[in-house]
Amino acid sequence: MSYGDRMSSSTRSVRSGERRAEILRAALEVIAERGYRGASLAAVAERVGLTQQGLLHHFPTKEALLVAVLEERDQWDAVPDSQWRLDLLGSLVEYNAMRPGIVQTFSALLGESVTEGHPARAFFTERYVGVRASMAQVLRAEFGETLPNGLTPERAAPLLVAVMDGLQYQWLLDPESVDMPQAFRDFLELLGVEG
Repeated sequence: MSYGDRMSSSTRSVRSGERRAEILRAALEVIAERGYRGASLAAVAERVGLTQQGLLHHFPTKEALLVAVLEERDQWDAVPDSQWRLDLLGSLVEYNAMRPGIVQTFSALLGESVTEGHPARAFFTERYVGVRASMAQVLRAEFGETLPNGLTPERAAPLLVAVMDGLQYQWLLDPESVDMPQAFRDFLELLGVEG
């Protein structure tokens, strides 16, 4: 392969990556507006100025696009387990408050995924197994084997996750009344964690 061929191939790869990122952003917007079931490949394609056939070149099915959207969202929030601390979760909540569209997309998909046969159900089921395990590690690092109320980190982890996700729904529904970052700081204070 000549130098020119390699450069041309590299340029196409960069353009393809940029187009893929553009499609994922558009898919996030469409899903946030319409939910997964209401979103169509045609609507996503139109938003990025492609034909539906052009979109299928990058994502051959609606399910493939959904998986890519979910994986991309998790990449934005990826923090190695060893770096999580309970007080740093407050920073994640603040970060989420600055990106309502992504939180809305995630929440819409999460809500829909509990229905029978939804293509995101397996993703969220597996994701929550990992999230609960991570939150148990966070709680163990903060409190040891027993929290002040006597619960183990494993028993308290689902409650911590429920607070975080529940605050997102309340904030999306009524952002003027629910200050998500402050409410989470209040929750940490309730646990006796110094912020």
